[in-house]
Amino acid sequence: MIYIKNLKKAFGRIQALNDVSLNIEDRQVFGLVGTNGAGKSTMLRIISGILRQDSGRVEVLGQPVYDNPAIKRNIFFIPDDPYFFRNGNAGDMGRYYGSVYPGFDGDRFHRLLGDFSLDPSRRISNYSRGMKKQLAVLCGVCSNARYLLCDETFDGLDPVMRQAVKSIFANDMSERGLTPVIASHNLRELEDICDHVGLLHSGGLLLSKDL
Repeated sequence: MIYIKNLKKAFGRIQALNDVSLNIEDRQVFGLVGTNGAGKSTMLRIISGILRQDSGRVEVLGQPVYDNPAIKRNIFFIPDDPYFFRNGNAGDMGRYYGSVYPGFDGDRFHRLLGDFSLDPSRRISNYSRGMKKQLAVLCGVCSNARYLLCDETFDGLDPVMRQAVKSIFANDMSERGLTPVIASHNLRELEDICDHVGLLHSGGLLLSKDL
């Protein structure tokens, strides 16, 4: 479970998160909904241990995340603009994540690259935006991390690829207990896949409820 209590984070005079508390249960799809600037990306970065909160508690599997490499191996964060090596290809990224995540499934990764028609030897800089999003998702699911944090991951995917990604999520939830946390500004992208939704506005949590 991801446990968040009285979470606060400010950047200068801008209060990105203001006293947010919620629980994200395992083996469910949690949708984090809010307009641009609502605090979704900041929250995901704090949960993944990239940022440190100003105050409050964030625990994954009962432990704090920041400066905790053992817990971070259970989390894979996909930002809105995924980072890839400047001149790298998909094969390079697979080898890199294989060195970071002990459970990375290289065989499945290359099989899924073929299923999604992504050339492992082609430079990622020549991929389209949608192809980059697909590659980031494949890296995430093949890491075998328990928690997959997705920041606007479905934005830029066509309907066929969006459905394919949802199918992979459903399979991994059933097979190995994956918990996807998906942030989006568009509730319609999430309403057919989420079990629970949290609504952020201006850094505060307006509601958290089962769908």
